[in-house]
Amino acid sequence: MTEAATQSLLPILAGMAILLLVVVTGGVVYLTASEWRDRRRQDRDKKGET
Repeated sequence: MTEAATQSLLPILAGMAILLLVVVTGGVVYLTASEWRDRRRQDRDKKGET
């Protein structure tokens, strides 16, 4: 690989890494929020049954 190709490829790879980090972080936040919401709904339903 030439020096020019390496220099042009590095920012692309760095951008892809940042994008992947954002996507994974967003997924974790979404799963955490949905689990919290479901747990809250189940607790509310249990209180209503008794």
